[in-house]
Amino acid sequence: MLRRLSLRDFVIVPTLELDFAAGFSALTGETGAGKSILIDALQLVLGGRGDAGVVREGAPRAEISAEFDRPAHLRAWLDEAGFDADSDSLLLRRLIDAQGKSRAWINGSAATVAQLRELADSLLDIHGQHAWQGLTRAPAVRALLDAFAGLDSKPLAASYGAWKQSSDRLDAAQTRADELSRERERLAWQIDELSKLSPGADEWDELNAEHQRLSHAASLMNGARLALEALSEAELSAESLSEQALDALQDVVEYDARLTPAVEALQGAQTQLRDAAHTLSSYLNSAELEPERLQELDERLSAWMTLARRYRRPGTELPALLAQWKDELRALDEASDLALLERAKAEALAAYQGEAKRISQARAEAAPRLAAAVTQAMQQLGMAGGAFEVSLLKQEQPQSFGLESAEFLVAGHAGSTPRPLGKVASGGELSRIALAIAVTTCQFDPHSAGTLIFDEIDAGVGGAVAETVGRLMKQLGRSSQVLAVTHLPQVAACADQHYVVSKALRDGVTASDVRPVFGETRVNEIARMLGGERLSSASLAHAQEMLQQTSTEAAARGKKAKT
Repeated sequence: MLRRLSLRDFVIVPTLELDFAAGFSALTGETGAGKSILIDALQLVLGGRGDAGVVREGAPRAEISAEFDRPAHLRAWLDEAGFDADSDSLLLRRLIDAQGKSRAWINGSAATVAQLRELADSLLDIHGQHAWQGLTRAPAVRALLDAFAGLDSKPLAASYGAWKQSSDRLDAAQTRADELSRERERLAWQIDELSKLSPGADEWDELNAEHQRLSHAASLMNGARLALEALSEAELSAESLSEQALDALQDVVEYDARLTPAVEALQGAQTQLRDAAHTLSSYLNSAELEPERLQELDERLSAWMTLARRYRRPGTELPALLAQWKDELRALDEASDLALLERAKAEALAAYQGEAKRISQARAEAAPRLAAAVTQAMQQLGMAGGAFEVSLLKQEQPQSFGLESAEFLVAGHAGSTPRPLGKVASGGELSRIALAIAVTTCQFDPHSAGTLIFDEIDAGVGGAVAETVGRLMKQLGRSSQVLAVTHLPQVAACADQHYVVSKALRDGVTASDVRPVFGETRVNEIARMLGGERLSSASLAHAQEMLQQTSTEAAARGKKAKT
């Protein structure tokens, strides 16, 4: 449900803050007062296309904020997207500057316009006076029928995608059989060549390290021998010299404690010199030139580098390259195994057909129920004897949406043959039929928008039918929040809340404003809608009577509901 709408410097609105309540709200006002501005603002804050033209002349930017109740099913989406999901409300904000640049926020965190659009279907559903045009398109018709039937078509689309993919793979394998065979031979030869080398995952670095050590073995042994002699075996070795220094200090340290650190340092040095000498001695005892091993390393490294140059890869990548080619060969074998591909296609088709038949059965059961409900609504909208049908059209080939398409057929009066909705001639009839469909279907989708907006959908309607339209919207307002832009006093009189849009000159600039009306002010607005700007006693009395009648009926329904 929409709780609050705030506009600043939007088109001809300097500033506006409106609070909305549950139930049915009517928006009225003279033609050109700016009633559509509110609808435009809501569409914009929900990701609609915006440009610099929406910024009020002379202002640096336009800002739109809308607060909604957060639908429970959006909690996971908000949490995954990194927005505050703990709040019961959903605050959307959109800012467009005079250069046309746009920024958006969701619950105070920066968002993209695409993310706003993802929320739109769960928050707001707008039915315009040409809503019937969308109902002539098969996807929209099918979506309404599926929502009425409580169907989730995502598994069907997924199974269709799996079948289509398996079918494409089989076709490709049959078409490219020779090409796949040649590719397989090439991969198999390359794999065989690399497999003879059998490169280990970390072997390249290990081979190079060992080769470097063995190729410099003589230099390493000579260096270690000279170092050992300097440390402990020569006549003036580091050990003997440090011993002499330590003996000299120990004879005199008792006379001056300041020499103690030097004594301790020399003692530590002696320990480290002995450890180094022991390490060098062990190294020399185990070191060998190993010419045979060095030859083996030369040969292996030579073979390794030859293959690396041939396939234009660093030596370190040969093990990964071999694994990659094996995976490609495995995939190629699967892609060229016609028997396996045919089985996969048959299994995918069977899975699709099973899901499609389930969907078809549910649609076939829901279609007459939807038709009956809309037909009943049409009788209340001045189309007595009219009939509504949902035609299911079998498809020649499987489709992602199932085995049938759907079309709405309408007979405007008794005895006439139902025809496609788009061929019904009267604009008034089309608007009423669209309203009947909207009122019927909006009640059955568990994830439908919490707020329904009817933007002059009652165009071309009058008299007793107009009163029925108002009652239907009031009835719909019991389960959903309904906002209706209307020129009909009969509809406005049925509203639980009434807002008037006005336009006036302020400091030489045209500005639009919206105010809730109550009591006498509301009576005056209904009277204006009945008889024009000059309010006569008759129009005022009629307006008062209309409001009292709807109030009495509402009270009677409430009393009946309690009993």
